[in-house]
Amino acid sequence: MKTINRKLRNTSIIVLTVFIIGFILISCEDFLDIAPKGTLNEYVIANKTGVRALVIGIYGALDGRSIGSAYRVSPDNWVYGSCAGGDAHKGSSAYDQSQIFRIATGQATPSLSYIRDRWRVFYEGISRANAVLKILPDVDDMTEAEKSQAAAEARFLRGHFYFELKRSFNMVPWIDENTIDYKVPNDRDIWPDIETDFEFAMNNLPEVQTELGRVNKWAAACYLAKTYVYQKKWSEAKALYDQIIPNGVTSEGVSYDLFPHIRYNSEASREAGSPEAVFVIQQVGDEGIGDFPNSNAGQCLNFPYNSPFLCCGFFQPTQELVNSFKVDASGLPLFDTYNDVMVNNDMNVGSDEPFSLYTGDLDPRLDWSVGRRGVPYLDWGPHPGETWVRDQASGGPYSPKKNVYYHARQDEDVVLTWSPGTANNVNIIRFADVLLMAAEAEVEVGSLDQAFTYVNRVRSRAADPTTWVSNNDNYAYAAAVVSSEAEMLALTGLTARDWVVREDNQTTFVYLGGAIDDINSWQEYAIPSYNIAEYPSFPDQDYARKAIHFERKLELAMEGHRFFDLVRWGEANNKLNAFFTYEANIVPTIGVGVFTVGKHEHLPIPQSQIDVSTVDGVPTLQQNPGY
Repeated sequence: MKTINRKLRNTSIIVLTVFIIGFILISCEDFLDIAPKGTLNEYVIANKTGVRALVIGIYGALDGRSIGSAYRVSPDNWVYGSCAGGDAHKGSSAYDQSQIFRIATGQATPSLSYIRDRWRVFYEGISRANAVLKILPDVDDMTEAEKSQAAAEARFLRGHFYFELKRSFNMVPWIDENTIDYKVPNDRDIWPDIETDFEFAMNNLPEVQTELGRVNKWAAACYLAKTYVYQKKWSEAKALYDQIIPNGVTSEGVSYDLFPHIRYNSEASREAGSPEAVFVIQQVGDEGIGDFPNSNAGQCLNFPYNSPFLCCGFFQPTQELVNSFKVDASGLPLFDTYNDVMVNNDMNVGSDEPFSLYTGDLDPRLDWSVGRRGVPYLDWGPHPGETWVRDQASGGPYSPKKNVYYHARQDEDVVLTWSPGTANNVNIIRFADVLLMAAEAEVEVGSLDQAFTYVNRVRSRAADPTTWVSNNDNYAYAAAVVSSEAEMLALTGLTARDWVVREDNQTTFVYLGGAIDDINSWQEYAIPSYNIAEYPSFPDQDYARKAIHFERKLELAMEGHRFFDLVRWGEANNKLNAFFTYEANIVPTIGVGVFTVGKHEHLPIPQSQIDVSTVDGVPTLQQNPGY
């Protein structure tokens, strides 16, 4: 199935010249009126083959690579959702990709190239979708049903691009296949237009697709429901979720459900047949060409530094996020007190120095979301800590984990050049996200009991001990597996940071350097104490809201949702300003961060776009408040 997707992507490259009209807000009217050299006449592609190629071209725009460096516009929103939302620090060193820090701390300006590229990449995708919709009436060799499906795919993807623009910039110009004058003002709300696109897609897409990666009617229903949630149209959202949750299927025809293990959502080898895949962007690993044109390049910076992954030390989870996974004795979250006692970390502790892990109870999802010293880092052994962090002073002591691949799968799932390009798909919407949004709708206009059921369905997966990080994860590449201390101390030929699994006490020992036969040269790591339980009840609406909001923070950590959730809940001001104050205890530079109500809910409109929108000396695009 991955081969099919690669073929689709390669076809999109062939027809890319059709999209010279892209970046529509950068093009002048004269340019749009004259066909550039090398482009195809519309009559050449006004047929079934041409439409197929054009539709594939829209999918090709999803990963953002059409404008250059994919990490700047990564569709998983690691910059704009997770870094800006307090899940993660920029990471790396202070001056490397410094625009990310500015975006994450309320210091963005209209001139930032990151923000310009975010605008451009979405309008590039919109341009491609509009090209399909514009040409369909002239196609004679397609049935009306085939035309409707092609239009539905184009409108779904256009809806996605506009959804991202809307929640990022708020007031943006609506440009569709009927637009003639591209200097459109951003003076009206486009939520109704986005709804209409998803409604059309829902009503005209099939339930099952024959090619992996294509969207189906249930994905459109989920996206429409998400659009309602963002507008607080709770009744409309609930009505859709009531249909989606019991009846929805993936594009492969698999009934919507949770994977048995949260980690499976991040494993390329398990993506085919995933019950949790609602809307995903397909990726491939090593294609034998020495580069990663079709892999997950948006995450290429986000691997531990000075490690087998080569590059680059970005996207480091925050201490505040780690603390959020603390639980009480019953296994429930500490909504308001999780920062009272810090989960201890290895800040300023060298990898060759002793370090003891936090011994309190933790939600087991922490160690599938965050790389912490001493905890198995998938099958790469215990995370070594400081040596894998480029600059603790800039990014703290932790590493990302959800995007990382297994050592055992590196030949199949990754192309390793200057940094890894992985085959991990990008989850734009997964079923756990759907359940938790449905729970929000139930709290507002439905049943607290139903909301309780949806949340506990997510928590029950995490509560299965067979899915927890365990000492077994350290076996595969251990220097040795032994049954006693004496056997361990008799080993020879070890190098610092080699690890040995002890079967007698089910712990792992890391060799720190020095005399191998001296127990003081070793650091022992037991698996952390995990504890999680389902909620016994939702006693009232306020408690239910708090529980759902916190569950999204835990379940979807490091997946690009946090900032947008905080804004739509009206919690960004209090939560983010408290975050900046607290996290400055770990990374002092984050203390400059500020969230200002009425300004920082949205990004500034790129100044370059305002400049080219001028008519008779007056710009048609208006800047967002505060910028």
